Amino acid sequence: MTQIDYSAFDTPGRGRGILDVFEYRYLLRLLIGKSTALRYRNSVLGWFWSYVRPTVQFLVYYIVIGQILGLHKNVPAFPLYLFSGLVLVNLFNETLGAATQSIVANRALVRKIYLPRELFPLAAIIGALTHFLPQLAVLIIVSLLFGWLPSFAAAGMVLLGMVLVLLFVTGLGLFFAAINVRFRDASNTVDIIRTIATWSVPVLYTWAMVYERTQHIPWLFNLWMSNPLAVAVEIFHHAFWGELPVVNAASPAPANLGWPPEFGWHIASAFVVILISLVVGQLVFRRAERTFAQDL
Repeated sequence: MTQIDYSAFDTPGRGRGILDVFEYRYLLRLLIGKSTALRYRNSVLGWFWSYVRPTVQFLVYYIVIGQILGLHKNVPAFPLYLFSGLVLVNLFNETLGAATQSIVANRALVRKIYLPRELFPLAAIIGALTHFLPQLAVLIIVSLLFGWLPSFAAAGMVLLGMVLVLLFVTGLGLFFAAINVRFRDASNTVDIIRTIATWSVPVLYTWAMVYERTQHIPWLFNLWMSNPLAVAVEIFHHAFWGELPVVNAASPAPANLGWPPEFGWHIASAFVVILISLVVGQLVFRRAERTFAQDL
């Protein structure tokens, strides 16, 4: 009786999870191109929306928080402080929303063929990242107008902040993309998270304000600063706003000019949170993907 060697074949539906994405790089590029092309299809302004929406958001927050509530009096170069944090929050919100909808938006492919399902949330995240880059370019130009001088340290902090956000979103995106297939309420939950994200990190206020109000309960401040998004935003602030001559020469010095107390531990805690989100997100995604085709 002839023996068939099955060693060269893989069992359908089984793989290495997110690691399989590297093997399917060509499909990943196609999915990224598809999401980018469809985002502003039949739109009059097209890619210009990548500038319009954050600009309007910035103006609203600047007028209300900076001028009406008077935060600009305590924070030199407040427009740059606000904008440097806001672009990173927008990156988090855009990528998380896109990743959550990625499986449902590609239901036709999911039903018909097998390929690593992780490709869809990752392609959505990278596609949303391409719309963050114009905002980053504007931030750099505005910073230069304020007197910012680029440095290797600033470039390293910018990259670190982006990596923290993207890794965190990857874990959350896998989790909510899987849950959203069966329970469409997940998208509404993500909308709430995106709203909370805007107000739970030091963008519309400073970390010094939170520290002052939590001096008697330091664990609460440490818990708040362990949020990877909060850590990334503070790193972005130091990369741009904290490097300005007008800020460093201010008298008295802004209370939030230095790093938060024990910030090294906050960075370590943020990476632990990211690792947990990646592991949990991948486990939930692998378990839920068995029924994607039926649920869709």
